[in-house]
Order: sequence, then structure tokens, then C-alpha cells
Amino acid sequence: MNNLEIKPFFAPPEYHTDTSMLRRPWFYRLLPLAGPAFYLSMAYSILVARRRAAQGRLDLREWGAISVMCGKMAEWCGGRLHLTGLDQLYAQPGAAVIIGNHMSTLETFLLPGIILPAKPLAFVVKESLQRHPFFGPVMRATPAIAVSRHNPREDLKAVLEGGTEKLQAGYSMCIFPQSTRCYEFHEDKFNTLGVKLARRAGVQVIPMAVKTNFWSNGKWLKDMGPIRPEHEVHIAFGPPLSPDLPQAELHGRVVAFVRDHLQSWGVPCSQSSAPATQ
Repeated sequence: MNNLEIKPFFAPPEYHTDTSMLRRPWFYRLLPLAGPAFYLSMAYSILVARRRAAQGRLDLREWGAISVMCGKMAEWCGGRLHLTGLDQLYAQPGAAVIIGNHMSTLETFLLPGIILPAKPLAFVVKESLQRHPFFGPVMRATPAIAVSRHNPREDLKAVLEGGTEKLQAGYSMCIFPQSTRCYEFHEDKFNTLGVKLARRAGVQVIPMAVKTNFWSNGKWLKDMGPIRPEHEVHIAFGPPLSPDLPQAELHGRVVAFVRDHLQSWGVPCSQSSAPATQ
């Protein structure tokens, strides 16, 4: 991928959906239900990305533009976006490790359009996503470190070695330390992989908290849950943290940032390992 200058659509320091000015395209009015309209929109955006990937044209600019399009589609389907701390992405030059909770599929669609204008971006993703019949071609065309989630030792090695190479090449790494998408936040399931990578590579950590249950997880198909416009979308970024901090303190600051923001948004948080429900 090329490192191209990208003009931010979600301009710092924060962005909030202006519902008084929002006008839906005429074809969205033919689909009054948020769910069908949203999933048709996402399918269209993925098809566009797949075509760009097949043509070898899915560079950073294209990836960011498609992501912004997904954000607009969410707004057209009733989603209200609240993005804060955007200036923290621009606070320090160079690569960083962005560490946050993982609530739904929505953040993986939105984050490129938010982060790419500030920093080239790569994700840590599950290998299964790269083999996915629908998402796979796009995921393989984007910079990513793939992990199996079956062998923790091998996953740690892949992230530390591959992630360090990406960071040295100028890519910021976005990591979700939880093993799976989850509405409730359990601190004991939030591992230290991200801070270990940042300390190894000597780059700063940017904490991130997300509340994206606008796109809820499905009962039978996790990626196809109900769309709930009544749930506002929140994504917050915190001030960069030095990798020179002791690992426990660095991890604790990230966890505290995530927990405090989620609690302020009404998300249940605990140290219990009990299954989360939505």
C-alpha cells in the first residue's frame, strides 16, 4: 500500500453526527427499516473494496475513502457517531500502537477512515478473516498481521515480530486484545499483547474505547445481528503513552481509559470472566 496524504473527513478534535443537517439519499427512503438498508449498504461497500483489491488499486486512499463511505451509510441508516480525541492521533508524529476494546464489526469498518488521515494503519486480525469468502480478498489486500487464536505462543511471536516490522516501516498497529467481540467489558480478558509490542518496538501507545452496539452481534451469525439506531456510536482516543513506562502501569492506563469511557456510556464493566450478554 502507498502512504498517501489523505484529507480527514472526521476532522479533529472531535466529530458528531449533525442530525439536523443529515439528508438521506432518496434510495434509502425505499428501505425504511434500518437493518436491510444497512446490510445492503455494507455489502455494496465490500463489493467496491473487493473490486479495487482485484484491480490492485486498494491503496491507503481508497481504503480510507471506502471506510468514510461506511460511516456515512451508518448515519443514513440512523446511526449517530460521536468521535472524540481525534487530535490525539495527530499529537505525535510516527507510528503508534492503538489498543482498544472490540465490541462489534462496525469499528473495523470505521477505523480506517478515522485513523488513516493521521497515520498509515495495519490491523492484527484473525486468519479466518483472510480466508472469509466475502471479506477475505479485502483483508488480504490491506496491511495486517494474521493470528490463529489457537496457539497463543505462535500468535505472540507473529505479532511481536511482524508488528515490529510494520511499525518500523511507518504503519501504526491497531490491536484488540480481547479474544472475541464482546459488549460487556471484562478487564481480565484484555491481554497485554499491545503494550508488549509497543515496548518492544519503542513506540507510543494510543488507548481507544469503542461503543458500537449500533451493529449488534447476531445470535446465529455473529456478523449479522440487529441494527439498533437507538444505540449511539462512540469512539474515543486518549493521549499517547510512553513505551518507557513499566508494562503493568502502561497496561493499567489503557484498561482504565477503556473502562472509564465505557462506564460513562453505560456499558457494563467488570473483572469477572462470566459470559457477556447484550
